[in-house]
Amino acid sequence: MPLITLNRTERRRLTVFISCLIVAFATWMMIALSGNYVYMVDSKINYIDPPENRAYHPLQDDSVSLRIEGSGWQLLFSRLRLQPTAINVSLRSLSTRSFIVCSSQLADINKQFNSSQRVISILPDTLFFDFSKRSVKKIPIRLMHNLTFEKNYGISGPIRMTPNHVIVNGATEDLKGISAWPTNMLTRNEVSAPVTAKVGFMESKANNIDVFPLSVKVEIPVEMFTEKIVEVPVKVLNAKGREVQVLPERIRVTVLTPLSRYPAIKADSFAVSIDLSDKREAGYSQLPAKVKRIPQFTKMVKVDPQVVDFFIK
Repeated sequence: MPLITLNRTERRRLTVFISCLIVAFATWMMIALSGNYVYMVDSKINYIDPPENRAYHPLQDDSVSLRIEGSGWQLLFSRLRLQPTAINVSLRSLSTRSFIVCSSQLADINKQFNSSQRVISILPDTLFFDFSKRSVKKIPIRLMHNLTFEKNYGISGPIRMTPNHVIVNGATEDLKGISAWPTNMLTRNEVSAPVTAKVGFMESKANNIDVFPLSVKVEIPVEMFTEKIVEVPVKVLNAKGREVQVLPERIRVTVLTPLSRYPAIKADSFAVSIDLSDKREAGYSQLPAKVKRIPQFTKMVKVDPQVVDFFIK
């Protein structure tokens, strides 16, 4: 049984009371959120207008705290934001000094925000920089790729990149440790035809390194692979003038090769040998046949036999 029994008139009054309470709360929220408040927001810095002849190193973190005046609605959503905003800070004044004052750029920074928001101050207000000699370096490109192929397909030749190098401009000390510049990851699945793509470059971890050009044309040859068996003579290493008989004299090497390279795969494309310096003890008459060289863009399947007999005359 219900604890309290209300008649029809009482239920109507209770409904009206709850509705009025909801309307009053909503009205209060609208009035409260329409007012102006001052709140703090963490923001990343994007440096723009770098000096042409000076390489800079920020001496502080690349984030600041913005003291913003805005409405209650903006305060509410600033707390719900998952990622901080980013502001552009000009480095034009670094051509004559080693620091910039953010408060001197408040007018330009405020233009980046909504008209109803206003940045009052920035913490820290002064950003300091260190300088070093700027230089230019020509660096080869390193292609980052993740390709999966259909059955019996694979890369059948050298990968071509146009251009095959980038021009990097930055601090001399920063460029010393860079030997190649990586591209963004090139991903393709179930590939069964040549790949041609335009790929950009990974961003520099330093703010003061520029890369040109911004992308590279990549051409990856892809073909179907087929199996081929080649009989290769076995060479003897470290015989030291001794006459050595090998049995069998030839072994069968099985490889997967692109169809276009099939006719060019011959015995002299391989190098197979045994090394007498591997003989452990007197009377040892067998050694493993080691494949020292195979043609480019072929895949080893098996060697038969893997061990050969030898006799020293």
